Amino acid sequence: DKVIRVVPESERETQILRAAFNRLKVDLWQPSSPFHIVEGTVTDVRVPQNTTRSLLPYLQQANIHYTILISDLQKAVENQTGQRSYRNRRSLSEYNYEVYHSLEEIQDWMHHLNRTHSDLVHMFSVGKSYEGRPLYVLKLGKRSRPYKKAVWIDCGIHAREWIGPAFCQWFVKEALQTYQTDPAMRKMLTQLYFYIMPVFNVDGYHFSWTNDRFWRKTRSKNTRFHCHGVDANRNWKVKWCDEGASFHPCDDTYCGPFPESEPEVKAVAHFLRKHRKQIKAYLSFHAYAQMLLYPYSYKYETIPNFNCVESAAYNAVNALQSAYGIRYRYGPASSTLYVSSGSSMDWAYKNGIPYAFAFELRDTGHFGFLLPEMLIKPTCTETMLAVKNITLHLLKKCH
Repeated sequence: DKVIRVVPESERETQILRAAFNRLKVDLWQPSSPFHIVEGTVTDVRVPQNTTRSLLPYLQQANIHYTILISDLQKAVENQTGQRSYRNRRSLSEYNYEVYHSLEEIQDWMHHLNRTHSDLVHMFSVGKSYEGRPLYVLKLGKRSRPYKKAVWIDCGIHAREWIGPAFCQWFVKEALQTYQTDPAMRKMLTQLYFYIMPVFNVDGYHFSWTNDRFWRKTRSKNTRFHCHGVDANRNWKVKWCDEGASFHPCDDTYCGPFPESEPEVKAVAHFLRKHRKQIKAYLSFHAYAQMLLYPYSYKYETIPNFNCVESAAYNAVNALQSAYGIRYRYGPASSTLYVSSGSSMDWAYKNGIPYAFAFELRDTGHFGFLLPEMLIKPTCTETMLAVKNITLHLLKKCH
């Protein structure tokens, strides 16, 4: 399998690509559906080996320029997780935050922190996944007063975006390690609670380790079609299954049979609704594009508290860039990325959480979903600066 990049330069090329990608079973990495391919859109697509032979000559014949991003995908996958088997599983106190961890390892780690850091960490479950796995959340913060505002952070809504869960773990590590020494972190953990869900789509994430590294959706079964899963970021009750989502169960952006059809989405939505007065920020971590997005996703319209959210985003992106010079684009999701409906970010915002953001972490396509483990540390380090920035912005009153 290969990953190629095409940027259509005309309406003609756009039509040819959409038709070809719809006809051939390809896996779009960027954007998430052929519907979003328009003139000038960077389009990254994973092409199965048997399709490569027909697709690439076809593109050449149509005079459509493409570049090969990854020439041997299987090799790239093995490079990322091949050493897995003999990687020494040391004690949790020496947990390695610079490698990717399986679901089992992440859940063991959560249990461990719950036991060893009971002053700052409380673990609980908001429900069960389709396949019956617990949906664990860590509540992080000093129990300094009965009522505190809170920040919700989730990672891994899309299974193949492994850098997300890596960041959620990194955030918890940083909080616990720097709480004593860093006044900003101390302030954050004293004045706020953080609800952190390292792996939202537990079934899909597990499947991406065991069966298909590039699985995106949940793992619920569809009776009429032999396709599994729903896009957990198109399943929320906000402009559900409108533009940018698909009604077809086999599509990557399938919105599900009805809103909150997925037990994972339903459980988190229920929790957020119950705590909507307390939760002031919703942060969701995705990959890849290097963007910081805020509402709306489903329409081109300015949010009422635009000035506060915009300045938070601007400062966060600058803080992030100060670490390694990585530039993030930022803005409303609809115009910065593409229009999509039924997203968790829009839902959180609509349900009264004033600061709702979605991060698209590194990179911009050189590695795509296969971000190497050596880039976990710089990616998490810079992202940490952005998240702290947003959190401290939240603690100041914005008018």
